[in-house]
Amino acid sequence: MTRHRSAARWAVGIALAAATPVFAAAAPAGTASVTLTLGPIWIDHAVIQRDAPIAISGIAAPGAAVRGVLGTEQATARADKAGAFTLRFAPRSASAQGVDLTVESAGQQLAYHDLVVGDVWLCSGQSNMEFPVKRALNGEMDAMMANDPLLRMVTVTKAIAYAPQTQFAAPITWQGANRASVTDFSASCYYMARDLRKALGVPVGAIHASWGGSQLRPWLSPEAGAALYGAAEVAAIKRFESDPLGAVTAFAPRWESWYRDANGGSQPWLKPDDIAWQPVPRISGWLAWDGTPLATKATGTVWLRRQVTLTAAQATAGGVLALGVLDDMDATYVNGRVVGNSFGWDYEREYKVPPAYLHAGVNEVMVAVTNTYANGGFASTADKLQWRVTGGETMSLAEGWRFSIAPATSYPPRTPWDANAGIGVMHNRMIAPLGSLALKGAAWYQGESDVDTPGYQDRLKALIAGWRTRFGKRLAVEVVQLANYGPVGTTPGASSWAGLRNDQRAVVAGDPLTRLVSAIDIGERTDIHPANKPLLGMRLALAAQGKAMPMPQEAMREAGGIRVRFTGIEKGLQAWSAPGPIGFELCETSEACRYAAARIDGDSVILTDDGRPATRVRYAWADSPVVNLFDGRALPIPGFELPISR
Repeated sequence: MTRHRSAARWAVGIALAAATPVFAAAAPAGTASVTLTLGPIWIDHAVIQRDAPIAISGIAAPGAAVRGVLGTEQATARADKAGAFTLRFAPRSASAQGVDLTVESAGQQLAYHDLVVGDVWLCSGQSNMEFPVKRALNGEMDAMMANDPLLRMVTVTKAIAYAPQTQFAAPITWQGANRASVTDFSASCYYMARDLRKALGVPVGAIHASWGGSQLRPWLSPEAGAALYGAAEVAAIKRFESDPLGAVTAFAPRWESWYRDANGGSQPWLKPDDIAWQPVPRISGWLAWDGTPLATKATGTVWLRRQVTLTAAQATAGGVLALGVLDDMDATYVNGRVVGNSFGWDYEREYKVPPAYLHAGVNEVMVAVTNTYANGGFASTADKLQWRVTGGETMSLAEGWRFSIAPATSYPPRTPWDANAGIGVMHNRMIAPLGSLALKGAAWYQGESDVDTPGYQDRLKALIAGWRTRFGKRLAVEVVQLANYGPVGTTPGASSWAGLRNDQRAVVAGDPLTRLVSAIDIGERTDIHPANKPLLGMRLALAAQGKAMPMPQEAMREAGGIRVRFTGIEKGLQAWSAPGPIGFELCETSEACRYAAARIDGDSVILTDDGRPATRVRYAWADSPVVNLFDGRALPIPGFELPISR
């Protein structure tokens, strides 16, 4: 069962960009209604990627000529029929000397100042990337000491969209590193950028765009999403934007099929009286429902039932069913017909119910709420629960609810437009507005929310490919291997977290422009958000400089044992606090593994052959493994599984 949702989400204050359009002269006839704009990243104090072509995109009047000046270099372009244009400038060497950018078209002018040239990094993922400096180990002191105007940072406002956008949800600003700007900034991103500044001596730009609890799917480009999930899924997102009830109705058979399969064929949305009901103790999260099983375990699917009595006139009018916030996701039915399917820990559900779904007398409202982590259920006050008659009165639904716990142990399929797992919905609003900005690389810390969801390798490859299409085909990508969290292993066994770590490793092993940065030794088994982000940032900075990271290469039989070879080892392998490495396993199948004695031999580890069949080697195969194998830089060997050759 997945244990991944972010326990906290942090609001980040976004200041307005200092520069605003300056109207130099009256615009020619027919163009005044179009405001000259640039991509949102091109503002005061921006960092430009060194040694790469510079493409500055924007919007002007269709067909209008556009002229730009960057420092002393000039470029021209002409807006296309949609008004889009791109100014192209030659690559530049690193420079801390700020230059101006001016762009003018059809009598309008934009002017921005103090743009520098260095290395620009994107930092993205879920809550461990969002985790702020102020909560990191020694973070408050590090923020207080921050004072570097050439380490410049941007945080993108969290928002979703169903199609790619050209602007962020709110204006951004490039801020130099100081106490105010660093405190709430991504800790992993800041410490990486800080160490890069020290090592390279060039300006560094850090763009932070992450969202706690997000799966990987929302970060995919539309093209990657269509390739992985099919054009029909992408079309469903477009339909939801214009016809939410139609999209939800089309998706419902998939959800209903899952429910029947997981619950012995039961269909409570059609036959509510086929299952047993109890009164809802209170409108609150389930952990507060004392005396019920949900008070100790609030994960799974729970039906909530409420009967609403309408007059003939009220039924004919239709209405809106308001349910407040439901944690995590819901599938909502009225008289056996679906009206909503949503995800969101802060999203108030309001579902339109057409007259055709209603009748005079008693109407059945059935809400299946699924929670995947910690507390779930009602997350609003009782006054949020209402039936609003279209054009008429509002009826309170604060009382009269009943509940029934579904036996299912699996979780339902997620809609393509899901706010947390929908295809491309975060990319569209938080990444797409960057345009074709040249980047040095990207750091990706995500995966907790994809544990137990098959196909992570394909999704991660698609994410990286989409980024390289947008930001440059030589884009370096640093993938953080998940930290240790959860149960320790006392015997070899299955671990979904270890499986996802191995997926991350496998993707990196097949891509020479990626690096695996393991956090397998710096987690906290009782806290999904480990605080040692300074150490993680140091490792990310090493990888960002092109330093080799420890990686398993192969496992081969030889006389008396199985040799596991590693690459990226500096100053030899070391076993900490033991005569040799621990945590190695020999496996006949994935279900039949046993611990294996191991010893170090140069940049290899030799496992003792116990004479029993073995086809695979595993290392650190547990949610929260204890590891003691490092290289001379104190970099851990990542968790992995490899086939045994020969």
